Amino acid sequence: MGFGDLKSPAGLKVLNDFLADRSYIEGYVPSQADISVFEALSAAPSSSLCHALRWYNHIKSYQKEKGSLPGVKKALGQYGPAGVEDTTSAGGDAADDDDDDIDLFGSDEEEEAKKIKEERLAAYNKLQIACVVEDDKVGTDQLEELITAFEDYVQSVDVAAFNKI
Repeated sequence: MGFGDLKSPAGLKVLNDFLADRSYIEGYVPSQADISVFEALSAAPSSSLCHALRWYNHIKSYQKEKGSLPGVKKALGQYGPAGVEDTTSAGGDAADDDDDDIDLFGSDEEEEAKKIKEERLAAYNKLQIACVVEDDKVGTDQLEELITAFEDYVQSVDVAAFNKI
């Protein structure tokens, strides 16, 4: 596992291919993994490596707050696609590191990710209602007006679909 030598064109190509369908090295938010890989680069990737350049510029914007990003910094060889030879480590035995990856009691990263997810869900404050409307008795405009009458709780109404009979 790893990207290889990130100072070589081959290593940068592996990084670019890895980031083709990802926004970050690990997970869905910037983390210490991104900072670790960012610091291993000697300069910004060339414009021909568009995914790596996009990621580089994005992570560069987090440099002032890099200590507050979630996660734990690991050795550079711990990140990247499987099957790529890790040329960044000092030749340590990979078998020694395998037992450290298993966390039987849960980790702080999982708890932190769960907390972030709950905060984001609370911030959305959306309620979805499914209903069938009998058009002769209640018009859809009347229903929208009744819902928006609760001004303290409802900011707006977006109609995804109405079922009429």
